[in-house]
Amino acid sequence: MKALGTTFRGLGNLLEEIAVDPVILPTFNEVVAAANRLEGFAHKTPVLTSRTIDEEIGAQIFFKCENLQRTGSFKFRGAFNSLAKFDEQQRKAGVVAFSSGNHAQGIALAAALLKMPATIVMPNDAPAAKVAATKGYGATIIFYDRYTEDREAIGRALAAEHGMTLIPSYDHPDVLSGQGTAAKELLESTGPLDVLFVGLGGGGMLSGTTLSTRALAPECLIYGVEPEAGNDGQESFRKGEIVHIDTPDTIADGAQTQHLGHYTFPIILNGVNDIVTVSDQELIAAMKFFAERMKIMVEPTGCLGLAAVRKMKDQLQGKKVGIIITGGNVDIERYARFLTTE
Repeated sequence: MKALGTTFRGLGNLLEEIAVDPVILPTFNEVVAAANRLEGFAHKTPVLTSRTIDEEIGAQIFFKCENLQRTGSFKFRGAFNSLAKFDEQQRKAGVVAFSSGNHAQGIALAAALLKMPATIVMPNDAPAAKVAATKGYGATIIFYDRYTEDREAIGRALAAEHGMTLIPSYDHPDVLSGQGTAAKELLESTGPLDVLFVGLGGGGMLSGTTLSTRALAPECLIYGVEPEAGNDGQESFRKGEIVHIDTPDTIADGAQTQHLGHYTFPIILNGVNDIVTVSDQELIAAMKFFAERMKIMVEPTGCLGLAAVRKMKDQLQGKKVGIIITGGNVDIERYARFLTTE
């Protein structure tokens, strides 16, 4: 783990030199444009504080509550930003996406608001609440087995067969630019932060956050946080190349991705200070804290940031620290089991 104070590798040079064919990596300008598209559609979610956690950590902690975003997660930002850029022909044919739940809901609601059809490829073990919400927004759902089938291949086949536009859950410039608007709002509310913690699955939120943070608070240290069982991002960061893993077994279903993206990885590699991991038990402890002390419902993936802050508290003394709570979508029965786990 890099000590606090380690400098990032130089995102500015990266964005000038590296391109993902055929689209150049997005910059903060695309985040600003996304914020304009989202005006009046996405919530400007609150930034909450807790005296209890400040005293526990010995730092000022600011929580950006994307669990209170439309559809219950930050995913609505990237979904709406992507679909809002569709031309007339794309809107008529509709959108296809693959997701364990939060991107599914974001795409479904964005499509409903923009009056276009949406088809979502979801794992057959996706949380029932996320499935119900996705259906409720009017999307058609196609189920698959996340352990034996390739959701990306299914999505590409559907897009080719029906002329739909495929919007992946994280590896797309318009998606990650939309996600970056959450950190933009956070930093505009708090001013420059010393350290920022962001949950990491495929890297959409972390890469978008990196664009905003390097523009608005260039000295801020950025940490991605993964579940221990799904540390493909950490391995990729260490090796300097994308590492693919089997689907991880973790309660953080939003971070059960197998690899970072070709758009997200280079931004993360060159703009993030480090990637750390936390255990499922640490996620449950964070979930209990949110429920008991802050009176908010946060899903396991949304607890990654707080779990990491608690784990790294000795390095955060006297710092001004931001945490993005990525979502709050979890089945009530499952949530109750987590809260009663010893």
